[in-house]
Amino acid sequence: MEARLILPLLLLPWTAPAQQPDLALTLPPAIHAVPGVPLRLFYDNLVLTEKPEAFRFEFDCPVGTAEQRAWRIEATDDQVGTHPIRVTVRDANGTPLASAETRLQVAPRQAGAGRPLRLLIIGDSLTNASQYPNEMARWFAEPGNPNVTFLGTHHPSSAQPNVSHEGYGGWTWAAFLTRWNPQAAAPAAGPVKRATSPFLFAREGEPPVFDLPRYFRESCDDQPPDVVTFLLGINDCFSANPDDPKAIDTKIDGVLAQADQLLAAFHAAAPQATLAVGLTTAPNARESGFEANYKGRYHRWGWKRIQHRLVQRMIDHLANRESEGIHLVATELVVDPVEGYPENNGVHPNAHGYAQIGTAFYSWIKAWCADADAPPFPQSPPPATAPPDRAPARR
Repeated sequence: MEARLILPLLLLPWTAPAQQPDLALTLPPAIHAVPGVPLRLFYDNLVLTEKPEAFRFEFDCPVGTAEQRAWRIEATDDQVGTHPIRVTVRDANGTPLASAETRLQVAPRQAGAGRPLRLLIIGDSLTNASQYPNEMARWFAEPGNPNVTFLGTHHPSSAQPNVSHEGYGGWTWAAFLTRWNPQAAAPAAGPVKRATSPFLFAREGEPPVFDLPRYFRESCDDQPPDVVTFLLGINDCFSANPDDPKAIDTKIDGVLAQADQLLAAFHAAAPQATLAVGLTTAPNARESGFEANYKGRYHRWGWKRIQHRLVQRMIDHLANRESEGIHLVATELVVDPVEGYPENNGVHPNAHGYAQIGTAFYSWIKAWCADADAPPFPQSPPPATAPPDRAPARR
């Protein structure tokens, strides 16, 4: 027996076993849907690879169907409830490479109907564009929805008449805590960027103070919001070195600390408010979008690695904190990386992509409204339970 084992080692060249790729399959704890509202989860946004088409994606869920580039559902009323999802990624030969689980929460079409809801939207240039807040307003205008009041001091020309927010191009989590320019404390310094955080105030000759109660008094009719949404992270991490994983994590450590500060400040000033953090959106699938914007200084694959790691860390840090009033929204999965972006922009979606972000936030709010056992607004729903497995859907 020993001779037979040794002989091949002496006579045949040794070949290392093929190394399986680390796809870093990443799912948030929950994904939200509403009957009649299309939802697609794009395979490219689930994993860390330059060639998603080289793999097979299997969704084991009692509802929904697999398409070429995404898993899709347009839920029906009889599918309201919670459904388990198990995602398995296989190579071309069918060998499983990665697996992860989440749950799909389908909220009733009438969830929150007629209830007043005060909504404050916070973000960067994706919010400043106002297209996804406009999409939220469009859905809320349909019958069977809460009566939403959009709060905020920023009303760009692109926003619908009833839509305001606090979204500014180039902003980060830290900017809302610290950005101050004593010469430009007026609400806006140009059509896109603002020089001073709307939450900072100062008397003449004194340092600025972060003062959310004052912001609520002066800009929100002296009432706190019921829900605050956040969509940030691109500007926080874009300049990180994608080839230095340790540096990326160090950068993200700082970002999460700043996020903690802002979230804690909102809960101190508005203890009953629910805070919904959108996971940083995945980029355009085309390198041409990055070339058009950055002329070779930043590349799609570099930002994809940073963004994917940021999403992983956000999930690790913020998931399963509903009892604290902190929720995650799966905005990173729903934007089509091909049809949801123009050819000439790396991180800013087109109208279709922005609508997908708005739909994700809208569906989460409907799920939040749906807890039949919750007292009147605002409260957080309890964790959902999963029904038994069904046959998988395959691409």
